[in-house]
Amino acid sequence: MFSLADLAERLGARLVGEGACRVSRVATLTSAGEGDIAFITHKRYRNQLADTCATAVLLSEADLEFVRDDVHSLVVGDPYLAYARVARWLNPDPDEGRGVHPSVVVDPTADIHASAWIGPQCVIEAAVVIGADCRIGPGCVVGRDVVIGEGGRLVANVTICHGSRIGKRVLMHPGVVIGADGFGLANDQGHWVKIPQLGRVLIGDDVDIGANTTIDRGAIEDTVIEDGVKLDNLVQVAHNVHIGAHSAIAGCAGIAGSARIGKHCALGGGVGIVGHLQIADNVTVTGMSMVSHTITEAGVYSSGTPLQENAKWHRNYVRFKQLDDMARRLKRLEKQLEAKNTG
Repeated sequence: MFSLADLAERLGARLVGEGACRVSRVATLTSAGEGDIAFITHKRYRNQLADTCATAVLLSEADLEFVRDDVHSLVVGDPYLAYARVARWLNPDPDEGRGVHPSVVVDPTADIHASAWIGPQCVIEAAVVIGADCRIGPGCVVGRDVVIGEGGRLVANVTICHGSRIGKRVLMHPGVVIGADGFGLANDQGHWVKIPQLGRVLIGDDVDIGANTTIDRGAIEDTVIEDGVKLDNLVQVAHNVHIGAHSAIAGCAGIAGSARIGKHCALGGGVGIVGHLQIADNVTVTGMSMVSHTITEAGVYSSGTPLQENAKWHRNYVRFKQLDDMARRLKRLEKQLEAKNTG
């Protein structure tokens, strides 16, 4: 629980109301009650301010005039960012304590910091280093020669394969697999021959990795995830991919081998990235797009056809297959018209 004066100081916000008033939960404008703090991020929700039962609201200067006099306000430049911070302060991670659960299997060569917690049924293999204040949840497997930096959190059933390097304050949700073999195969007269995957996975600081996301180890060189990257659930990162700092990738995206994604990029859900291409810094790719060529300039990119009535889609698909022929015919007509005008 925090007083509004305390929150205002932490956020650098302007308080309109009573600083001694206290809040203990975050909520939406429509569901909030006494003791709750809500937020508004768009003018379309201004009508909800008149009926909200929230004790306080995080908002911008432009929305302040729409708040009732009995609702306290914290005026900030970015209400959504302020909400994220307040929600974190009001809902800190649980403290499981420290030590190693009796059911854990630990190789004697592993180095586990005294402040770390290793939960039930984990396996910690040889030469592992686990830093200060790490939280390794139940059922996790940490392979040989893995290093996990301070403040790391593996929620449950996470597997980190041998040789991986994990930075500080990395969060991995259930089912994450780091350092599994990349999809490296050579064809021998119709039979596939597996290529050993000899690289590692290197993950920077403050990275979040969603449930059941997989990051493959490099074939020879390393797969690299830089600082501050945020990966949603069910993202596939293939071998030798390099993702630049503070990029965010939504669920079900697939990134093929040796693709290089710049810093501060955003990939929507279901985006596919072809291997061996490069994406510049500050690129946004909208959901379900297929990136099949290198992108050299910052901006927003899309591909694919929007949803439409099925019969119309079939007609448009037929036209799409005719585009090349139509372009050739148009070019011939233009040449004929140009010849006629100059003759």
